[in-house]
Amino acid sequence: MAIALAASAAFPAGAAARQPVGTSSDLLTYVQARTAEMEGDGAKSARLYASILKSDPGNVMLARRAMAIALQAGDTPLALSLAKRIPTEQLGFDGRTLLAVDLLKARKYADALAMLKKAPTSTETDLLAPLVEAWADTMAGNGDGVARMAALPADSMLKPVATLQRAHMLIALGKRNEAVAAAKAAVVGKPAGFTRQRIELAAGLQRLGEREAALSILAGDDGPLVRARQAIEAGKALPTALDTPAKAMGELLMSLASDLARGEADQELSLALARIAAYADPDNNSATILSALFLDGGGVTDGALNTLRSIPPNDLFAGDALDLEARILSRNGRDAEALQRVEALANAADAPVVDITRLADVLGELDRHAEAAKVYGRAIDAATAEGAQSSLWSLYLLRASSLEEVDRWADAKADLKQALALEPENPILLNFLGYGKLERGEDLDAAEAMIRKASAMRPDDASITDSLGWALYKRGNLPEAIDTLRRAAAGDPAQSDIHEHLGDALFKAGRRIEARFSWTAALVTAPDKVKDRLQSKLDNGLNPANAAP
Repeated sequence: MAIALAASAAFPAGAAARQPVGTSSDLLTYVQARTAEMEGDGAKSARLYASILKSDPGNVMLARRAMAIALQAGDTPLALSLAKRIPTEQLGFDGRTLLAVDLLKARKYADALAMLKKAPTSTETDLLAPLVEAWADTMAGNGDGVARMAALPADSMLKPVATLQRAHMLIALGKRNEAVAAAKAAVVGKPAGFTRQRIELAAGLQRLGEREAALSILAGDDGPLVRARQAIEAGKALPTALDTPAKAMGELLMSLASDLARGEADQELSLALARIAAYADPDNNSATILSALFLDGGGVTDGALNTLRSIPPNDLFAGDALDLEARILSRNGRDAEALQRVEALANAADAPVVDITRLADVLGELDRHAEAAKVYGRAIDAATAEGAQSSLWSLYLLRASSLEEVDRWADAKADLKQALALEPENPILLNFLGYGKLERGEDLDAAEAMIRKASAMRPDDASITDSLGWALYKRGNLPEAIDTLRRAAAGDPAQSDIHEHLGDALFKAGRRIEARFSWTAALVTAPDKVKDRLQSKLDNGLNPANAAP
């Protein structure tokens, strides 16, 4: 769906007339606020802007900017107080949405609905307002809201989330049989990234007393799903049921923020919506993690880290928060800090598999692959002891990858065979083992057969298509190899290995100008250790010394 929105605007170039320059004190505070804003300290900047409003209370432009910065920085009380002093028609989408959620939390459903229905954007009138109206019906104890969700036209902006919201409404109404059926329908065919929504549905079913149905919704190896299942099995209530209009709005806002971030929309607005979602449902820390992702994407590293560290260690999504924190720290050269954060958990007595695996992942990102392999071994032992058979194959795969990085192919191959014994039809494993054999000239018939099987399972996977093209090249079938490698390059234009393979195949087929184009494309994204080899090809052509393995 097309969405055209804007957060509360920053100062336009010609807005000096309304800037707080009435006193020297205000001017100094304004400069300090702008400096804090440019340095990424949104919380300080918002407080300074807000302080100027004491002497210039009618400056709507300043109030809007202070509100937007406060909201993005996570100071929701300040943002809310500022939004309430601005005329509704002069607020941006972020401010109006914040006020709507505040009204919903206060159970003033009619007021929230009235504000949304007269808003200037179709997102408010056609997406948010119908959701609030349906949930208001639900809170009144009637099924009109459920009926509204079922009767939405195909072009409704709310249609993509109607099945999920309808399931939550049925749960809130206590209609057990219908709720179970609707919850199961809502997760059918959904990708792995549907973890948050699964947990929210399971929490609602658990409150209805539908324990087994809740557990079935939580099937999977994702960390939060595992922890949610463990909580239910231990008799603990999941805290994330969507049982109010505010929480339902929070879920919708998280989806909207993610959709906006994937496009070319205002990234500040994505962050603002994630912050409002966290305010709508403080128990659901997936919104907090989403906020940290947007902060990190905007270069506000410390803000992202502080946001992640606000999540309590016993939260269902605490592991995800720590994973993201470690990645941010490592990417910013703070390797020792990243290791310190994950080692404490991994080295604790009876550490669960997920904590041990996280340490191995971080070691791998730091190119400490021999150490990573050892820690993956610990994770394999822990998974075996826990009876977590479903995760064993992936742990063998991860250890094999680390072992290959330190040229221990025989050990890596043994792990891959162990993994295939557990998952014989797994295309990732088939491709990894087949390609490893191919690179080393081992049992080429078997290697090609494995890769062909993997490709048949995943014909649109560019990496597997590349493996197939390289197998054809190694077997001397140049025309088919080139066609296959071209298809792989089109599927993943940023993968340097594919472009290098295509260049080698083109050069060998006598198409040397095209080969140079492919090698040049490979050079753009190639890791440093490969760049010399590619440059040698560009300078001297293909020879046995610089051929791709």
